Amino acid sequence: MENKRRDFIKKAALGASSLSIGGVLPGFSAKSYGNIIGSNERLKAACMGVNSRGLAVGTNFAVQSNCDVIYSCDVDQRASAKFIGAIDKIQNKKPKHVTDFRKALDDKDVDILVVTAPDHWHAPAAIMACKAGKHVYLEKPASHNPKEGELAVAASIKYDKVVQMGNQRRSWPNVVAGIKEVKDGSIGRPYFAKTWYTNNRPSIGKGKLAEVPSWLDYELWQGPAPREAFRDNLIHYNWHWFWNWGTGEALNNGTHFVDLARWGLGVEFPTKVSSSGGRYRYDDDWETPDTQIINLEFDNNTLMTWEGRSCNGRSVEGSTVGVIFYGETGSLVIESGNSYKVYDLDNNLVKAVDDNRKISADSLSNPSQLLDIIHIQNFFDAIRKGTPLNSDIEGGHQSTLLVQLGNIALRSGQNLKIDPKNGHILDSKEAMKYWSREYAPGWEKLLQ
Repeated sequence: MENKRRDFIKKAALGASSLSIGGVLPGFSAKSYGNIIGSNERLKAACMGVNSRGLAVGTNFAVQSNCDVIYSCDVDQRASAKFIGAIDKIQNKKPKHVTDFRKALDDKDVDILVVTAPDHWHAPAAIMACKAGKHVYLEKPASHNPKEGELAVAASIKYDKVVQMGNQRRSWPNVVAGIKEVKDGSIGRPYFAKTWYTNNRPSIGKGKLAEVPSWLDYELWQGPAPREAFRDNLIHYNWHWFWNWGTGEALNNGTHFVDLARWGLGVEFPTKVSSSGGRYRYDDDWETPDTQIINLEFDNNTLMTWEGRSCNGRSVEGSTVGVIFYGETGSLVIESGNSYKVYDLDNNLVKAVDDNRKISADSLSNPSQLLDIIHIQNFFDAIRKGTPLNSDIEGGHQSTLLVQLGNIALRSGQNLKIDPKNGHILDSKEAMKYWSREYAPGWEKLLQ
């Protein structure tokens, strides 16, 4: 089985050799791509939240030659059983199931907690893991609310633990190259970045109160969140659209491309934030906006916007997701994949860098997972060698905060003034009500 895993990595590296990666990033060749699959020293990971996205991320950790997944942590027994079976096929060894991830944190053999649970768990789980002496791979968003994001950053520093956020495009070679072009002046000074996400999500209907299924520990699923009765249209995905547990499309998908916009414009915290939107398409239980515009202004004379359309999938620039930078001499667009295009002021295409990979990897569920290997190995190198992270928790918090501020502007009905030194809201008690959250009794003290 070890040979099987190594064969997979070899196939990945061979597939990458057809990319001409060396022409995209200085010093980044097909050979170096193969070499990122590191040493034989195996880090041991516990995966928290192993349904859907958790299954994809967890299997990607398992195929790494320098990692073993030893725990499946999930409140859904069915999801855990499926995950254990998938990991067993890769490692030839089953990870142990625990419903409560804190039991895995008690195991001294665990080096890493991979957090792919719902948003309301992200920062609390990361903080608890740091306290327990574990490093953290934290899927976006970094937190459910700004206060939690700050606490997660503080925990990483206090306990000296590596925390990498899963905005994986920070490690995709052609995306990195595109951002470098923006910074190097290929379109002149960039002053406006537009980001977007579009989809055709159906109605979630109006849920009915129901008995908690036998396969689900709903009490632990809610965890730090205030308690609400179980309803039949909540789990597993629709929690995204309820403020008690989710953060809406802005953080669900906006975080990725707002992060790229922040990177390209070279900004941290804004000075002004405004947002408009609402639940327009259906009359159902969905609470967060299905249509939203967020505007963010920065003190280096730049502007950023995010447009989210959950229920109308008409593309922008030919892509359902992306970011476009507008500069003094042209524009650069990064779309859904590992590619980018440069245009002059007359809308002529002057450069196109495409991802031409033709790789079939049975162990992974989609092609982007192969690119995500770079992000995972960067995380491992940070743990083993002190290599700088491509997306540390501080930067992850800054990007998450941008869309959180957009949600706060929308929910408070106010245009926000922001302190550009730290991202804090100025002169608005109403808006500050959303800076943190209420917790279920006994949970708040665990985050301190």
